[in-house]
Amino acid sequence: MSAHSAQQQGNEHGQEHPISLYFKIWGLLFFLSTLSYLVDYFRVESYLRWTLILSFMFLKAGLIVSVFMHMAWERLSLVYAILLPPLCLLVLVGLMATEAGYTLALRLLYFH
Repeated sequence: MSAHSAQQQGNEHGQEHPISLYFKIWGLLFFLSTLSYLVDYFRVESYLRWTLILSFMFLKAGLIVSVFMHMAWERLSLVYAILLPPLCLLVLVGLMATEAGYTLALRLLYFH
């Protein structure tokens, strides 16, 4: 069997990952969700609350995208093509939010 025919045969069947991997990720997602709910249960307040909730949210989203959407096994160029545009948009939204705060402060200073 040549390398080309083995590769062709592998492409026909697709990638198969052990079910234990998915169970581990589900367990980890459940654990992260529990931690997120515990933040509210223990009434954590202020910026610590939002930092913890957003951290758990991003960790869960990263696990879902990498494992369940099979992004961890894709080519790096495809990962960049999918993830970089939303990341650039988030940076631009952050810059606009900063500019909006500056504009509001100037308007309150001069027009109020």
